[in-house]
Parts: sequence; structure tokens; C-alpha cells
Amino acid sequence: MFSKLRENFPTLRQDNPPAYLDNACMTLRPDCVIDAVNSYYTQSPGCSGRSVHRYAIVNARKVAGARTKVAELFNAPQTKEMVFTRNATHSLNQVAFGLDWNPGDVVLTSDREHNSNLVPWLQLEQEKGIDHRVVRSNSDNSFSLENFENACADAGPNLKMVSLSHVGNLDGVEIPIKEAAKIAHDHGALICVDGAQSAPHMSVDVQELDIDFFAFSIHKMMGPTGMGGLWGRMDLLKNMRSIQAGGSTVEDSHYDGFTWSQPPNKFEGGLGNYSGIHGTAAAMDYISNLDLNEVHKHEVSLNRIMSSIIKDEAGIEIIGPADASKRGGICSILLENIDAHDIAILLDEAVGVMVRSGVHCVHSWFNERGLDQGSLRASAYLYNTEEEVRLFADTLVEAVQSLG
Repeated sequence: MFSKLRENFPTLRQDNPPAYLDNACMTLRPDCVIDAVNSYYTQSPGCSGRSVHRYAIVNARKVAGARTKVAELFNAPQTKEMVFTRNATHSLNQVAFGLDWNPGDVVLTSDREHNSNLVPWLQLEQEKGIDHRVVRSNSDNSFSLENFENACADAGPNLKMVSLSHVGNLDGVEIPIKEAAKIAHDHGALICVDGAQSAPHMSVDVQELDIDFFAFSIHKMMGPTGMGGLWGRMDLLKNMRSIQAGGSTVEDSHYDGFTWSQPPNKFEGGLGNYSGIHGTAAAMDYISNLDLNEVHKHEVSLNRIMSSIIKDEAGIEIIGPADASKRGGICSILLENIDAHDIAILLDEAVGVMVRSGVHCVHSWFNERGLDQGSLRASAYLYNTEEEVRLFADTLVEAVQSLG
């Protein structure tokens, strides 16, 4: 179904292109995105919102158009609720450090969070005295709504924030965000969602999920590096402090005071990544023409293939549920007595398969289990093929049998 789209990606048009299976880190970019970035530098290399010449007007329109496209993709109630950031990390930090905190305020996260959705809360625990608590997953890494509801009840009136990954970058496991949002709101808390691994792979409707904040990375959505976004309810954004004050964030200033701009300008301090915004508009056009439900099905089908080849091999353990459909397009593997980095290098140099090795910025999960070497992670996307995932899995099995 998606094989024809491979022609849209320059890296996949090469002779003997690599089997790129590191999409949870960053996706490849289609021609339209690359052309859009290039067009900024060659046709309108100016700023936006500060000057009145033609370059500035072109870019102001491009910023507005890109913002509208992103807002429409996630069904945001208002376009001005969509803030451009550098990445999901920047977005989550804006939420964490933009809200007011009192000592004893409780923040809940899962036990499988990326450092971007763990460290800011730990930092606030050190600096502001908040109470960060971890909700334990089930034994197969699936989310426990029972543990979550108990944790909310235990926190009582001190519960202020629930911050959860929509889909885990460690294992591809999805958290039932709509159910979690209802429980959080029933206990009087806000809910922030790290959507870095869900936004590129499935349909996301922030209104239907009934959440308060949604962070995402555009570089995982076939867009340029250095681009991310934060959606937040307007009433919350209006009352948040900006963590990046400066140009564009204020309407006026005097020696003894200033007046904040309205969202989203309030949070977009300094000159914007205009080439990135041009590329973002193109990426949103591209992704909006896809059936994301079919993208998800394709990824699951590829995961089933590679999982079926490696699941019974001695010395290999797949992280997460045994059912590949519950891990999306991610197959993350623990190797017994073999360094994951060595295997990743071997895969690339021997057969041209690119995967991720290490702890995937989820140090806490590995440290809790005393796992020093991390894991090997293959993550598929729409342009990957059955042949590529078979090559990965077959080569991995052969390597483990030879080295184990």
C-alpha cells in the first residue's frame, strides 16, 4: 500500500538504500519537505512579524498557514493554542516550568517515561518541593489503570498533574489516554501527554481525548529537525509563564515592566526557525494526505513479522507484551551477554540495517532492573517493507547464534 511512497524519499531512491529502522528517533523526509526548506533560503530568507517587506510578509503567511495545518491535524479548538517549539522536550519543559507549584503538589508519571517527561518533574521536586510519584506498569509493561487510579486516590487533593507518554519510545506500548484523562480530571488534576511517538503514527484528536496539553516532535513526523509543538487549552496557556522571554513574547516593555503577548507569541521568543516552519507546512500537507489508521496497521504487520522470527530465539527477549499489535511499530530487544551497540554496528556495516542501541533516554527503566547494556530497538514507519524487517530479524538471529 505504501511502497510507491518510497519514491518520495531521496535516501530511499539511492542504489542499495539502507533499511532505516530508527524511526522512533527520527523519520526520513520526503522531497516536498526538503524543497520547502530550500525555498525559504532561496526565495524568502527573511524574518516574520517584525518587518513589512515582501520576505517578511511571505514568512508571516507561512507561519500562520503552518500553525493552522498542525492545529487541524490534531483537531485543536483554536489555532492560537498551537505553539511552535524546538521539540517535544522543549514543549514538556514549557509545561513543567510554566505552571505555578506549591510544596507538596503531586505529579504522577508512568515508570516508562522518556527523560523529557521525567527529569523536569524531578528537577521541580528538587527546586520547588513538589512530590513526584511513579505509577508502576504491569509485568509486561502495559499500563495499569488500577495502579493509576489508586495512585490518584492516594494523592488526594494534592494531585495537580498527570504527565504520561501516549506511546512509549522504549517498547511501543500505548497508554489509554482517554481513560487516564477522565480519572485525572475526576481527581481535579491536569493531564499532559507526551505525544512524540503517537503523533506520527496514529490519529490524535486532543478534544476527543479530553486532555490539557499535548507535546510532539515534528522531526518524527517527516518534518525538519529543530521543530516541535505544544498544544494547550487556551485558558491554561494564558496563565502560564513563558520559559523563553524576549522578542515577540511581549506587546510592550518599559524600564520597570512589560505586557505579555497573547498565546502563541507569548511562548515563541526570538527569531523563529522559519526554514523549519516552511518544512513543517509541507510535512503537515504530506501526513494529512495519509490514512494514519492504515499507517498504524502497516507498522503492526511489520512488527509481527520481525517479532515472529526472533521471539523464540535463545538469548533474545522482546520488551513489552508478547502480542506485537500492542507494541505498534517498535520491537525493542534485550540481548543476553551480547553488547547491543556491537550488534547495531554489525547490522549497519554488514547488511545496511539501521537501528537504535542503548537505553533510549529511559535510563530509569533499565536502572530499576539492573540492565547495563540497554536494548536494541527496531522501529518501523510507513516506507519500511517486509523485506527490510526480515533482513533485520534474520541477521540478528544469525549474529546471536554466532556470538552467543
